[in-house]
Amino acid sequence: MSSALAPALPLPRQAQPAVGITSAESVVNSRSLLGSASTLTIEHLGMHYTLRVTRNGKLILTK
Repeated sequence: MSSALAPALPLPRQAQPAVGITSAESVVNSRSLLGSASTLTIEHLGMHYTLRVTRNGKLILTK
C-alpha cells in the first residue's frame, strides 16, 4: 500500500476571483473597507470587532 502525497499548492501572491459565490452573496474587496489603514472597527449586534491586516497581508478579525 503506497501513500502518495498530493503536491503542495503554491501560495497565492494576489487575490484570486471568488469561486462558488452565489448571486445572494456579496463580495467586498478588503481595500475598499480598509483604504490605506491597517485596522478597521466593525460594530455587529452592539459588539465591536477589529479587522486588521498582518505584516504578511493576512486578515485577522478579533473581538
